[in-house]
Amino acid sequence: MEKERKDEEKGEQTISAIPAIPYSIFTSKQKALIITIVSIAATFSAFASNIYFPAIPAIAIDLSVIPELINLTVTSYMILQGLAPSIWGALADVHGRRLTYIITFIIFIGACVGLAETKHYYQLVILRCLQSTGSASTIAIGAGVVGDITTRAERGGYMGIYQAGLLAPLSLGPILGGIFSQTLGWRSIFWFLTIYAGIVLVLLSVFLPETLRAKVGNGSIPAKGISNSLLAYIQRRRHPQTEEPALQRSVSTSSIGKQLSVDVLGPLKIIFSIEVSFIILFLAIYYTVWQMTVAVMSTLFSTTYGLSEIHIGLTYIANGVACVTGTLTTGKFLDYDYERSKKSYDGPAEDFPLDRVRLRTMWLWAGMQIAASLIFGWTMEHHVHVAVPIICTFFLGWSATSIISIISTFMVDIYPKKGASATAAVNLARCLMGAGGTASVLPTVNKIGVGWTFTLWSGIMLVALGLIALQMAKGVEWRRRERINMPRS
Repeated sequence: MEKERKDEEKGEQTISAIPAIPYSIFTSKQKALIITIVSIAATFSAFASNIYFPAIPAIAIDLSVIPELINLTVTSYMILQGLAPSIWGALADVHGRRLTYIITFIIFIGACVGLAETKHYYQLVILRCLQSTGSASTIAIGAGVVGDITTRAERGGYMGIYQAGLLAPLSLGPILGGIFSQTLGWRSIFWFLTIYAGIVLVLLSVFLPETLRAKVGNGSIPAKGISNSLLAYIQRRRHPQTEEPALQRSVSTSSIGKQLSVDVLGPLKIIFSIEVSFIILFLAIYYTVWQMTVAVMSTLFSTTYGLSEIHIGLTYIANGVACVTGTLTTGKFLDYDYERSKKSYDGPAEDFPLDRVRLRTMWLWAGMQIAASLIFGWTMEHHVHVAVPIICTFFLGWSATSIISIISTFMVDIYPKKGASATAAVNLARCLMGAGGTASVLPTVNKIGVGWTFTLWSGIMLVALGLIALQMAKGVEWRRRERINMPRS
């Protein structure tokens, strides 16, 4: 892992002995195009999840089950959302991004067709799990692509663009879900996803180049077979001077062509690595509270305020807009802060205080989410005007996605050549904990009330701030110890 970080840093510097070889041959516009494509692909994880929420009451009635059972399909979706990227992320880090994308989209499309024809509750549960298996991994793969083509100095901004794209469905999805469910029926939701996924699969197959550095280096080594694309072919024709002979002299691409094995347990190893385990646990806790809020909104707004499916969908707009705003602004600030800190630092590269530089704004976002969660719970408890809890969801979305953006960027910084696996590790932890949270939130609300439910979780978030303090204080030391005790290739 340390070698990976050193390789990336060398990609950012000019090598005096030979002509400078770019970390990536793609221009800024081409990087933006690639990241736009993978952002669109990553929308399916959030789309498939959030477009579903307004339809929960209608699905419960149609399948003759209680809303709590339909909420369990949200839980099962999140469980697979956490588990699936562990497999697909490891596959993408070895056999390439394009192949993995194509396989997962085929699975997703098949599941959507089945869901559109669902007649029984057990079919809904099974097919939602299969749907999650296909869609959830697009986030991890996309993060791997961002790590492939961007250096650490520019990664925050590009990761912000990527996160903003994939989070756009948080506002648009529930609106579409409410409209489809109330006008054409809830099954039309899955026909829409089928058509949308088919279009994106064609887009990926034709335009997205293979970016896995173990296969194509900085983009100038030709990919073979299904890994090749029209965009990559055009780019190589424009940059013949950076073909293989030059790349073979590059330190950052010295491992190209090595036969790697798929490490399915890689994300688990990352989770339990002392270098990042505390920050992953912190993110999982804050993500869980956010997802509990999003999952319970449709039921609470329906029972408390008597809103229709379309109106319930509209209540998610604030959360979605905040998510996009948060990731875009946070990403740009991460780039600015990194450059400023790098210029003022004159110590050894391996001791650069990356944890402090990346995580020092976490106090602001954590405080915002804690306050918003408390206010949301108690305004719902006392039936305050619906505008107040909706405003709370804006600040919840802004703070939660800012936290996700910061930690996702930090994880790719730590594991630059295993970006998909690192993101899969984060997904595994946050989605499994989030699944438990969404499964328990309605029973807890029914037992102790929505106000005390979110007070309890706000207290847990407050205690979890100690994990951030520990990571910032010990991160550099932990990585130094890891380099000494367990060198990695």
